[in-house]
Amino acid sequence: MREALLIIDMLNDFVSPDGLLYCGDEARKIIPYIKGLIREKRKEGAAIIFAKDAHERDDKEFKRFPPHCIKGTKGAEIIEELKPESGDCIVEKRRFSAFFETDLDEILKRENITKVHVVGVCTSICVMATVSDLCARDYEIYVHRMGVADFDREAHEFSLRHMERVFGAKII
Repeated sequence: MREALLIIDMLNDFVSPDGLLYCGDEARKIIPYIKGLIREKRKEGAAIIFAKDAHERDDKEFKRFPPHCIKGTKGAEIIEELKPESGDCIVEKRRFSAFFETDLDEILKRENITKVHVVGVCTSICVMATVSDLCARDYEIYVHRMGVADFDREAHEFSLRHMERVFGAKII
């Protein structure tokens, strides 16, 4: 049985100060932690998986949020500091959960993954939605407190407690 490191939405539109839906300085602060964790998990032989928003220009999500992470734009690219390497997996998603209409579950099963470490943005939106779906599929879940960030500090703290209490994630 293997582990995976799932890196959620560390994209220019969310993490770069000039991004269309910038998550703020808290999102910038988690970059070094995630970079170190990627290095550590690679050495351990874990699967490295990047889940990234990839919207069409007319996506219905833009009724709730400003247009962001449109396919083919710089905003939809993974930030330079965390560029994937050969052998890493990239899952494009168009909704909050990295499982919705993607092949993430098949990838995890094919790689014999049972334990998933989660980092990225936003804690209260895409991270929590993905953790909910990991729970529904009976994965062992670890959310790294130093590796997640949100627009809203209160929502961030609530989400960490919720993922631990409701979805059984270990907050480390």
